[in-house]
Amino acid sequence: MAKVVLVTGASSGIGKAIASYLHEKGCIVYGTSRTPKNTHQFPFHLIALNVLKADTIKKAIATILEKEGKLDVLVNNAGMGITGPVEDTPTEEMKKVFDTNLFGAIEVIKAVLPQMRLQKSGLIINITSIAGYMGLPFRGLYSASKGALEIVTEAISMEVKGFGVFVTNIAPGDFATNIAAGRYHTPVFETSAYKKKYQENLNLMDAHVNEGMDPKVMAKKVFKIIQTKKPKLHYVVGDFMQRFSITLKKVLPDTVYEKILMNHYKL
Repeated sequence: MAKVVLVTGASSGIGKAIASYLHEKGCIVYGTSRTPKNTHQFPFHLIALNVLKADTIKKAIATILEKEGKLDVLVNNAGMGITGPVEDTPTEEMKKVFDTNLFGAIEVIKAVLPQMRLQKSGLIINITSIAGYMGLPFRGLYSASKGALEIVTEAISMEVKGFGVFVTNIAPGDFATNIAAGRYHTPVFETSAYKKKYQENLNLMDAHVNEGMDPKVMAKKVFKIIQTKKPKLHYVVGDFMQRFSITLKKVLPDTVYEKILMNHYKL
């Protein structure tokens, strides 16, 4: 039987690539968007869901269960980016990124678990980030929100495994998507102590995204994990240096690793 898959944040970028590829491979895919438009242009079902609004989450899942009778896989992809020196970033924007990337993802997990426990089977895949493994300058809040999702996934995995439900993370590096356009950018304030370095790093971040990998690489990884009987807890997808940076952080003294990062970001 074809697997029924829910992919949040599927109207663009990595989410769209994942949903489209899984549809090609024969899965019954429901992608979500806060405000679905031109739904006929998508090969998969595109329905409304806002991770910040619990009622939309419940309604979307109820729609899927009414039509399909089951839900096999959740790909928790919806999220937002944020940049800026921590000192200059408005606190309300910091809270918003955690509400989206952490608490929003958790709300969707909470909403699908009753059905997965009933089925005695299910797979939850959280899309995190290689940035979640380290505090990156001018991306500290994004790193922290994705790192928090990595950690809470470890806890949920142990809590639900006895019900036949598996939970895993995929941490992507830089991919060629429109994520930069959707980020909250703390303005480069004229009076900021970080003005010059922050602007240089904004240019560097955009260049990394533009030179990033094809999102289809992530889509293929998700499909492979869905076919795996016992998925691992953590997966990392990115170029060699991005993946290797996680290993370096584990083995190098903090001061050495910090110096490498500061050199990379020209600080």
